[in-house]
Amino acid sequence: MKLLKRILKPIPFKIKRFPYSETGEGKFLSGRYSRVREFFLVVKIAVEFIKGFRAFHFLGPGVTFFGSARFEAGHPYYELARKTAEAFSKVGFVIITGGGPGIMEAANRGAFENGFPTVGANIKLPMEQKPNPFLDKFVTFRYFFVRKVILVKYSMAFIVLPGGYGTMDEFFEALTLIQTGKLYKFPVILMGKDYWASCIEWLENTMLANGAISKEDLSFFFVTDDPEQAVKKVTEATSTLGVTPKALADFRLSER
Repeated sequence: MKLLKRILKPIPFKIKRFPYSETGEGKFLSGRYSRVREFFLVVKIAVEFIKGFRAFHFLGPGVTFFGSARFEAGHPYYELARKTAEAFSKVGFVIITGGGPGIMEAANRGAFENGFPTVGANIKLPMEQKPNPFLDKFVTFRYFFVRKVILVKYSMAFIVLPGGYGTMDEFFEALTLIQTGKLYKFPVILMGKDYWASCIEWLENTMLANGAISKEDLSFFFVTDDPEQAVKKVTEATSTLGVTPKALADFRLSER
C-alpha cells in the first residue's frame, strides 16, 4: 500500500502544455508527469527502439548520409550527395539516411535509381516530414534520440554534407562518441569543402588553441569533395574490420 501511494504521489507542479509538446519527444522532454504516465512513456520509447532494430537488423554494411533537408534537386550539394551515394552503392554499401527531402533524398536517389538498396529513418515533426520516394524501406520515428541511435548503430561510416542545426548535431555527436570511446573510429567524411572551411578553422584556431580538444580529435574526420576518395577512405577503414562489401545490384528490400 505504501509503495502504491509513493507511485501515485502527485508531482510538485505542472507545466502548461504548448503545441510543440504534442509530438512524442515534446511530451517526454517538456516536463514531469505522474510516475505511471512516465513509465508508459518509457515503454513507448522501448517499443520504438525495437521497431528500429527489427527494420534495420538484417541490412548489409551501411553508410549514413547527413545533410540539410533544404537543398533541392539541381543544387551542387544535392548532386554531390547523389553522386557520392551512387559510388558507395556500387561497392556494396547500403545507403542510410533520415528519409526526408534535400540531401537525404539525394543520397537515397543516388542508390535507388541505380538499383541498389537504400533505407530511411524518418522522423515525425510538427511540420510533417514525409519520406522521400527513393526508399526501399523506411521507419518513421517519434523520438529524435531513438532515430539518431538507429542511424549510428547500423552505419560503418558517416558522410556529412552541408546542413543546419540538425546536421551539426549529428556531426558532433558522431565525433563525441568516437572521442569518448563509445564508438569505434568509423570514418566521418565532411563533403563540401567551402561550406565547412570556417567551421574547421574555428575548431583549429579556437577549440584546439584553447585546449578544449586535442590535436588527435581533429583526425576523427576527413574532408573531401571527391566521391571516389570518400569511398576509398571508408573501404580502407572497413577492410581492417574484416568487412568487404560485395555488389548488391540484385538485392532489394522487400518491405516498405
